[in-house]
Amino acid sequence: MSFLRFLDPAPDARALPPEIAFLAEGVDPALLARAAALARESGTDAATALLRAGLMAEEPYYRALARALDAPFLDREIPLGMGARFPDSLRLGMAPLVSGACAPAVLAPRGRQIAELLSGRSPRGRMPAVTTPTRLRAALFAAIPDAIADYAADDLEAKAPDWAFGSSPLGPALLLVGLVACTGLALFVSLPPPLALAATVLAQTAFLAMAVFRVGALFVGVPVAPPAIPSPLSARDLPTYTVLVALYREARVVPRLVAALARLDYPVAKLDLKFIVEADDAGTIAALARIPLPARFEVIAVPAGVPRTKPRALNVALPLARGDLLVVYDAEDVPDPGQLRLAAEVFARASPRTACLQGRLVIDNPEDSWIARCFALEYAGLFDVLNPALAHWHLPMPLGGTSMHVRGIR
Repeated sequence: MSFLRFLDPAPDARALPPEIAFLAEGVDPALLARAAALARESGTDAATALLRAGLMAEEPYYRALARALDAPFLDREIPLGMGARFPDSLRLGMAPLVSGACAPAVLAPRGRQIAELLSGRSPRGRMPAVTTPTRLRAALFAAIPDAIADYAADDLEAKAPDWAFGSSPLGPALLLVGLVACTGLALFVSLPPPLALAATVLAQTAFLAMAVFRVGALFVGVPVAPPAIPSPLSARDLPTYTVLVALYREARVVPRLVAALARLDYPVAKLDLKFIVEADDAGTIAALARIPLPARFEVIAVPAGVPRTKPRALNVALPLARGDLLVVYDAEDVPDPGQLRLAAEVFARASPRTACLQGRLVIDNPEDSWIARCFALEYAGLFDVLNPALAHWHLPMPLGGTSMHVRGIR
């Protein structure tokens, strides 16, 4: 599909990338030049640099884009048609409108799609309407919440049942486990004393071997801190990074979390940060609304559904991730500002078979209570001793549900 080209830009706009050149008539030229320079430095398109860096708000940009394309701009109600689908409509940035609407479809283009639109041609009267990506997502979530909830809960089981836990009842499996345990206990009681003693010694030997394995990890001496990178990647070479944070009844920690994520040392044009909240979690949503979030942050409200779990919430946001790398954080996490850059550097130098990295977790409040001190000891043993030893021995390593970085998500 191609689209109508608007009037040629002013001569002073010709040096600007086309995705922002159309703004030259009404926007400060210095701001546009700054966005173009940021795009060159980061290796992104100028529209992404302009919006992600907060140099221009999303709505005025897309309103101006609609004028440039001679298309209607939808800023309130978006009457989506029957063909709207999750997540396809959001990935494409396009969804059909109901019959009789102002246009056959609505567009919410991103990045280099915008330059492609501005350079195309199309007969008048057939131009789709334009809206912002945020409004298109809100309209889709409002139009088909049940379909989105079903996608989050059931899509993996439908497409890859061997990878999914499944929705079958646990009763029969638990009954089978109970029968096996009772049978084993009965057999043990009926064993002759010499055999019973041998079985006991065998079990104790297995536990002793596990203890020796853990104690042996103390003497490996693997450094916990990563070595310095001799030639770090430039901003242009760094990949786009998606950060997913699932929140539920976490209003109290929202200010600290936002401040920590805002300190991440990574090119803003290549950051895609998403807070994922339950649609009925009014407290957390209100806490996020009270904070002026930087433009690189996005809040996704997950439609009601079951099971109400962190994996289901992440399933809603994952198809919308725009990064080549992705990390999941918990609400209480305060990531080191350099963690994303370090992970990107490690991935760039690692084997293509390296699919994920596990961040080191440290409890920062051991003085609060004895339970916190116990957690601090457990985390120190796992992330400072056992995990480094497992990596040194090339053995499987347990991955946590937070600070786990993955690549190749698209």
